[in-house]
Amino acid sequence: MDKVPYLRLQEEGSILAPRPSILLPHLQESEKKFFELVASGDVLAVKDYLEKNPGFNVNCVNFQGVSALLIAVQNHMEPMVEFLLGQPAIDIGDCILHAVKDNQRKILEALLQKITEIAPSLEFVGVTHSTDFPDYVTPLILAAQCGHYEVIELLIQRGHTISKPHPPSCRCSDCRIHLERDDLLHAESLRLNLYRAVSNPAYICHSTHDPILAAFSLCRELIECSSMVPEFRVAYSELSMEISNFAVELIACCRSTTEMELILRQPSGMSSQIYSLPRLALAMDYKQKTFVAHPNTQQIVEATWCGDWHQYKLKSTLLTYLIPIIRIFALPIIAIMCLAAPNHSMTKHWSIPLNKMISHIAAYLVFLIVIFLESNIDKTGQKRKPPNSGLEILIMIFVAGNIWSSLRMLLLTGPKAYFKKLWNWHATVNNSLFLLTFLFWLASYYDAKNNDQTDLERKYWHHLDPILIAEGTFAVAVIMAYFKLMFFCRLNYYLGPLQISLGKMCADMAKYFTIFTLIILSFSAGLCRFYQYYDGMVQVDENEMKTQQVSSFVDFSSTLKTFFWAILCMAPLESADVVIENLPGETPKSTIINEHTFTEAIGYICFALFEVLIVIMILNMLIATMSSTFQRVLDNLDVEWTFGKTDFYMEYMLQTTTPSPFNLIPTPAGATMFMEMMNGTRTAGNTEMEGGCCQRKQSGLKPKTKEFNEKEYPALMSSLVQRYFREKDEANQAASEMDLLRQEIHELKALLNDIIAEKEE
Repeated sequence: MDKVPYLRLQEEGSILAPRPSILLPHLQESEKKFFELVASGDVLAVKDYLEKNPGFNVNCVNFQGVSALLIAVQNHMEPMVEFLLGQPAIDIGDCILHAVKDNQRKILEALLQKITEIAPSLEFVGVTHSTDFPDYVTPLILAAQCGHYEVIELLIQRGHTISKPHPPSCRCSDCRIHLERDDLLHAESLRLNLYRAVSNPAYICHSTHDPILAAFSLCRELIECSSMVPEFRVAYSELSMEISNFAVELIACCRSTTEMELILRQPSGMSSQIYSLPRLALAMDYKQKTFVAHPNTQQIVEATWCGDWHQYKLKSTLLTYLIPIIRIFALPIIAIMCLAAPNHSMTKHWSIPLNKMISHIAAYLVFLIVIFLESNIDKTGQKRKPPNSGLEILIMIFVAGNIWSSLRMLLLTGPKAYFKKLWNWHATVNNSLFLLTFLFWLASYYDAKNNDQTDLERKYWHHLDPILIAEGTFAVAVIMAYFKLMFFCRLNYYLGPLQISLGKMCADMAKYFTIFTLIILSFSAGLCRFYQYYDGMVQVDENEMKTQQVSSFVDFSSTLKTFFWAILCMAPLESADVVIENLPGETPKSTIINEHTFTEAIGYICFALFEVLIVIMILNMLIATMSSTFQRVLDNLDVEWTFGKTDFYMEYMLQTTTPSPFNLIPTPAGATMFMEMMNGTRTAGNTEMEGGCCQRKQSGLKPKTKEFNEKEYPALMSSLVQRYFREKDEANQAASEMDLLRQEIHELKALLNDIIAEKEE
């Protein structure tokens, strides 16, 4: 067999020679000359060059895909653009998009006019082979993304539109078809770019008469997108922040209380008109914390909260804490006045939100005192029948008032909005526990009446005796009732942030609970019956000291209990010990102590590993997370606390003037309000719903009619938008002047360098 000789590199040099794998267009010398003439801006020179070179290709491009027309557009050469557009078979390409990007309105109009002559429909779509823009970017989308107000106006007048993107959760027929057929990256990029366009302030001001409402709605959609499309989470989050800041910057342009009041009284966007400040309630629902905490908003909120009681802010801290205690004695008078004289000036004074809050706190303090006295009754000689201290009827009346108050708020706000707040869940559970206590009191009464075992001593009672269950539910209900005092801490500047931090830390705990559960289940599944054989064994050493096997890993429940208390470092130190009872020795009195060293070593290793994972790693991670949460609240202290305080205010703006249990007293005005509320015709446009009276608002703000709002609000929005863009233009102008100054300094330095170089020569 003949051997094939190896080929030398020198002989095969042509095979290894580099060959171009990326093919790009190259300009010829004549084309380079043409580009230089276009870049110089000399129209006559370009015209003369084309006349001397008939048949020259004016659409030639360099390796970057840049044409001569694009150079003229980028250099803002209007005469050159007009001349090139007059050339036959000129290719516009993506020059329209570059004109839009650079905010060149006159050049854009010329380009649009030219492309309309070529094909009218081409101006409404993107460019398929652009090196700078995706094919789905239309002129209006790009103008909206850049925020060029005048260009957007021009394009809208020419019939350009933007289809609002569907959120990722949408499953309409069109979205299902696109989901099955379209490229995923293309679809998500298109959605993101559409949201960038429709969420730009310049486009919002062109597309809606209520920019604030549009900003709230878009902000919620963008937050939803950020959670459902994690790949673009950062981009969507930044967009939501920008659109939220736009609403804040709009209200920052307000110059009077009347303008701010007109904004907050806008009812659009709210399904139920029960609030005196619907737009504020909408901002609370959409979690627009910066909008709510803005000083302009808080001025109106404080005016509504304090009403005509301006002296309250001047009172000392001690007196403000004593007012609810003093108000306790005035509660019967308030109830009588609301029943007999609903239009009296004092009744109106007690109907402002601040006074309603004080009255409710006063009544709640009485309730806490009553349940404390009931809980502190001596149970030494208690018989098998309900307690008979005389306070039970009073507690039932208070609880009935609390239930009616919660039910009324549920009917006013609706189940979805009501149960969105955790404190309403707290009230529901607390009232349910009190009701269970009353039911078991009643069950014990009938049991004692039918069975006649009232004198039976407690130690003989069944573990599910109605009295024992009632005592347990009442104890938990009392704990929860006193825990509600934290709800009133939200008004304090120092205690309010602590409560907010506590709520957020509970969310952190819930996140880590999953990790804790998985780790505990993993170790419990492996060690649940690892020591089962040794359960109950007792070992006696040579000093007659007895050691009993700890019931740690003998069954699943004991293993879970051991690991749970190990998280808090409260598990016995002997949990992993293996104790084997004494074995008979060679003589009758001798014993042998056996040791299962391997089994004990596995138990100790697993138990130590669990402690390291949970106590050293996971628990410290939880502490670090909670510290970070608390720091975030402190970093944004004013906004977080103001938002929480406003939420508290909104709660008492809807509460009744008379607190529990006086809110159970029926009045004609209250009955009328309830019937209107049930029929869905009740609104809070000019009146406020009370338990025993229906009063004109005492907020110091003049009520506005619906016709007035519909007429004045668009005019106000026009003024605010004008002020907003004026401030933006001044800021951009200052920045552009700084850039121009830097450029002039750079040119001056270059000129000085040239002069110095000439002198040296």
